[in-house]
Amino acid sequence: MKGPSENKKMKMANLISVTITSVFYALCGCMGYAAYGNNAPGNMLSGVYNPMWLVVLANVCIVVHLVGAYQVFNQPLYATIESWSSKKWENSKFINHEYPVSLPGFKNKKFHINMFRIVWRSCYVIV
Repeated sequence: MKGPSENKKMKMANLISVTITSVFYALCGCMGYAAYGNNAPGNMLSGVYNPMWLVVLANVCIVVHLVGAYQVFNQPLYATIESWSSKKWENSKFINHEYPVSLPGFKNKKFHINMFRIVWRSCYVIV
């Protein structure tokens, strides 16, 4: 007997994740409105002063979240540029060759590093 197709599983996973995220954000909004009412500041962190360590921790969490989200949202651009470059310069080892690297602690596991990918993504993030 065949299970559901991968496409159906992915659609269901997306539906569940978007639903849970929407409910979570709606609850956060309702709780914030219940706590502050119309006096809620535009930036919730600007309305909280004590304890200061909590404000600093919240700001650090925001930065960590944005750094991760930035990488995820740029994946389509990275993939487009890398596939275009690979087709344009088919014989370039810099662009197309992947170097196997073994790391201590990972037995029988090799990671493949592409130099173009490292340079291109690093330059894009820096700029």
